[in-house]
Amino acid sequence: MKVVISIPAYNEEFTLPKVLDEIKQTMSKTKYNYSVLVLNDGSKDKTAEVAKKFGAIVVSNPRNLGLAETFKNEMNECIKLNADIIVHTDADGQYPSEYIPQLIKKVEEGFDLVLGSRFGKGKYSEAFVKKFGNIAFAKVFSGLLKTKITDTTTGFRAFTKEVARLPLINSFTYTQEQLIRVGKTKMKIAEVPITTRKTRKSKLFKGPIDYAIKAWINIFRIYRDYAPLKFFGLFGGIFMLAGFILGIWVIYNIITTGAAGGIPRVILSAVCIITGLQIWLFGFLADMIRR
Repeated sequence: MKVVISIPAYNEEFTLPKVLDEIKQTMSKTKYNYSVLVLNDGSKDKTAEVAKKFGAIVVSNPRNLGLAETFKNEMNECIKLNADIIVHTDADGQYPSEYIPQLIKKVEEGFDLVLGSRFGKGKYSEAFVKKFGNIAFAKVFSGLLKTKITDTTTGFRAFTKEVARLPLINSFTYTQEQLIRVGKTKMKIAEVPITTRKTRKSKLFKGPIDYAIKAWINIFRIYRDYAPLKFFGLFGGIFMLAGFILGIWVIYNIITTGAAGGIPRVILSAVCIITGLQIWLFGFLADMIRR
């Protein structure tokens, strides 16, 4: 069985050596036939040279493409390397390599995607906004996939070559989309609780507020794309409810005073009801397209 440990890296010449050395020490104690793949995302430092020095297979993007696009390239390269199991980890040392064999073992037990959950042991320290966003993601995904998930944004994960072949189109993050794709195809998902190390600030987000905005936009997109009836049903229901309440108020005025209380109220009530019906129609159409 061929294992490929895949690492995206952008200007990580100082942290990457320790990560690669730790992986070597961990994997040397196992029976696995493995190789390390470093996806150099257009680094301007010596990331590629350092990776080659430690014996890693290095593939470089011609320029910085970002994590989502780099991850897609990773999957293509892992497939070319005939990987049976892919382990994805970070170049900054946040995820201890000691957990890699546990992730692989879970895949060998029959799971298709195994997540290294930073919340499983309750020692993950982050800004409140980001932590709240991660909890919200977990609630959303657990409901959508009918599987309890505690960490949907972890980049520490192991999966089969079949998962690696799943198409990804999201330009914001691969983590949630891969999870959704796996759940949609009825593949099995599991988690392994892990602890993490505190590292430098994220290169993906400017701060907690930036993370929160992008995270919630992504949640809405997920609901829109994978649960259209719920998404459009909710917004359509709000308009319908507003229209009916306003309509009842108009009818009450007619009964008690003999007047509607103003033509604009009648028009607004009708507009809200019609808008709600249209949104529901969009939901049914989106659900038909999704299927």
